[in-house]
Amino acid sequence: MTDVRPLSLWWDQLVEEDPTAQGPHPARAALDGDAQADVVIVGAGLTGLWAAYYLLEADPSLEVVIVEQEVAGFGASGRNGGWCSALFPVSASALARRHGREAALAMRAAMRDTVVEVGGVAAAEGIDCDFAYGGTVTLARNEPQLERVRQEAAHAAQWGDEEHLLDPDGVRERVRAAGVLGGTWTPDCARVQPARLVRGLADVVEQRGARLHEGTRALRISPRAVVTDHGTVRARWVLRATEAWTPELPGDRRAIAPVYSLMVATAPLPAQVWDEIGLARFETFTDARRLIVYGQRTADDRLAFGGRGAPYHLGSAVRPEFDRSPAVLAHLQRSLVELFPIIDGARFTHSWGGPLGVPRDWSPSVGLDADTGIGWAGGYVGDGVATSNLAGRTFADLVTGADSELVRLPWVGHRSPAWEPEPLRWAGITAGRRAAELADRAEQRTGRPSRAAALLERLTGG
Repeated sequence: MTDVRPLSLWWDQLVEEDPTAQGPHPARAALDGDAQADVVIVGAGLTGLWAAYYLLEADPSLEVVIVEQEVAGFGASGRNGGWCSALFPVSASALARRHGREAALAMRAAMRDTVVEVGGVAAAEGIDCDFAYGGTVTLARNEPQLERVRQEAAHAAQWGDEEHLLDPDGVRERVRAAGVLGGTWTPDCARVQPARLVRGLADVVEQRGARLHEGTRALRISPRAVVTDHGTVRARWVLRATEAWTPELPGDRRAIAPVYSLMVATAPLPAQVWDEIGLARFETFTDARRLIVYGQRTADDRLAFGGRGAPYHLGSAVRPEFDRSPAVLAHLQRSLVELFPIIDGARFTHSWGGPLGVPRDWSPSVGLDADTGIGWAGGYVGDGVATSNLAGRTFADLVTGADSELVRLPWVGHRSPAWEPEPLRWAGITAGRRAAELADRAEQRTGRPSRAAALLERLTGG
């Protein structure tokens, strides 16, 4: 069992709050031999736990077993940036081209509703996860970024999304960062402490009757059965919720590419610093650069800040040594100080990272094959805190046969094409990351849109 304390600031806070915890957070027992269930779920991250929660809400008599190779929330669910947002990796326009305008509108409405749903369940179940519905501020710090936020606000209005254009004074009312020319604010995001959310949800699903086995590695997913290193669980329905760890399962090596995102966090900052920075309503924040960054003000007054840009590792491996890249972590610290010069000299206490799941077409999906009984969900491309809840609700409706609006959403049943074999996959992902880096540098230097952006859009389906 892995010591969870180095996984993230979020896990450190959990261990610090429990003085009896030694090393790993107390783990549930592993599977003890063969078992039977109505539903077996592979993966105790947010997707698997939300699926269990809504299945048992729909039918409390169901026998639900969850197997997890480490501890609940070990993966992206306990390491992410703490944005519960309505973001979806596929644009509404792209969804409309594939599925029609009404389907795209329904997907956008479902994502907005999901942010509220997560907060509502957390409140109803007493899960103290620092949920703060402050929205997201996107900063524009050069002319190409300013043009992008204008275009994105116009695009959002076409699909029912609320995104307000802000002039520099409007941005300063929410957050005071350096070099801001303008920006946007959307209400459709909440700040959360993700490890508290996922561990609290694990407790709730156990209380409702689910059997959660940690330290139990799935070796093979088959129709009606999951073979693990501690026995075989046979069930009518088998739900895969393994996200970036999916390539470790036989037959799924090219289904998902594990791409790393890293984070840093400061020590708690004094009140006078926050008087200068703002974020008084706990807004999450980003800027309009192409290599994505994301940040939040934590409940204990730290700045937690992350971004993409870690190198992709040949072979789709998920390894602990990839959770940290000194060069990328140093870049994140510099970027945060550039945004907020007042923190220059502040102490950074935490740095961490982890893999997120990227399908070849950048399209998350959830589905259930009635013939084999195998379901799948994931490929969130880093936008999974809210989307996993929508997946869990959809799983529940698919398994129980509910004829709901959720099962007709356009991402249901989608099958992404397999990634190319290595080294072609490595070359494509590396080229996309490099194009984003070059585009950001060129736009910052020249104040004009970068030619590298066209390559980036082709690579990501933008």
